[in-house]
Amino acid sequence: MNIRTSVKRLSMLQVLEPSGGGSGRHFLDLCRAMQHRGHSVTAVYSPVRAEAAFVGELEGIGLDRVIPVAMRRAPGPWDITAWRHLRRIATEQGPFDLIHGHSSKAGALTRLRLPGKHVPVLYTPHAFRTMDPTLGSKGRLIYGGIERLLGNWLTDQLICVSRDEYNHALSLGISEARLRIVVNGVGSPPTSQRAAIRRRYGVPQDALLFGFVGRMTRQKAPERLVEAFTRIASTLPQAHLLMIGVGELATAVTDMIRTAGLEKRAYIDGGIPGVTAIEAFDVVVMPSRYEAMSYVMLEAAAAGKPLLLADVGGARTVLEHGKNGYIVPNSDDPKELASAMTRLADPRLLANFSSEARRRKDGYTLAGMADATEQIYYDLLGYPVPAPLASPEDIRPQNVAAF
Repeated sequence: MNIRTSVKRLSMLQVLEPSGGGSGRHFLDLCRAMQHRGHSVTAVYSPVRAEAAFVGELEGIGLDRVIPVAMRRAPGPWDITAWRHLRRIATEQGPFDLIHGHSSKAGALTRLRLPGKHVPVLYTPHAFRTMDPTLGSKGRLIYGGIERLLGNWLTDQLICVSRDEYNHALSLGISEARLRIVVNGVGSPPTSQRAAIRRRYGVPQDALLFGFVGRMTRQKAPERLVEAFTRIASTLPQAHLLMIGVGELATAVTDMIRTAGLEKRAYIDGGIPGVTAIEAFDVVVMPSRYEAMSYVMLEAAAAGKPLLLADVGGARTVLEHGKNGYIVPNSDDPKELASAMTRLADPRLLANFSSEARRRKDGYTLAGMADATEQIYYDLLGYPVPAPLASPEDIRPQNVAAF
């Protein structure tokens, strides 16, 4: 992508607290795209939970500045120090045309401001905390109230990454006028790795391979998938399971596999990129408890893979039930998930789903995500939209039009 010289060059501050998962991927992609489009990008990240690969990639993009600021996930008195650091950066490294905070902590710290000259602030939640179905009523009241206050009074534009997240924002009482939708985009997935990945884990080339990619956390619910696989293992001897990811539940999930006696048919590894492993899967399974718009869903869709998804945010953006996969209830009861896995073992059905998935695979691009976000920046600042962005076919829907 060449740097453009004939458009208004924006100076922007992009801020993120967590470096892993979809929010980290989105942050890297957006910073790279904006820098390549000729804008001045200053990126702030937190070293507290930063992954080495994330920091290395961020520093290698060639941004104007990359600045670490210690931000912690949990609220506490340390937030005052982090907020002061961000204010100092905004003052000393600016002036900035806009500030864009990503995820809840960075989103809150970038939107809290003192009286004075106002710099437009955008916020991308990457899944509201209140989208977690396990959050109690007290937590929902507190977090929902904070999001409503910040969203209506201290946010110039709130960018949702799926229709589900947009609808959830409305349910919190955030004004429709503040909201836009920009679906995440992904690059073309790697190819020619299917046989090598299967050999790496001892999976037969003709086996039915269910795959999981994600953090081993309660949100991603990997234990749901292991429980479902345990149910079907005896009746589907050709089925195998490969789970790519790391996290606090990795040990517990490994123990579940060992207890079920499935060590030779179910494998866990955090040592390879998930997007690389996806090509080896026959079906991509995501049993998450909540999402906004998962990158794994998009990567699997872009790879032309049938999907088996819990009914969470973003699922219906990439999956049409009964066409390119199945949506199952968001439940800890593994019965429905196991039943869907059994149906997908039918070779004819799987072939039909695979064919339909390949037909849909070009729907979510990085260029589309960058175009839509850049247009929001220009609209917010009142600048003319650059000519390449004015072409309707190059702009992904981002307000309330149906996908």
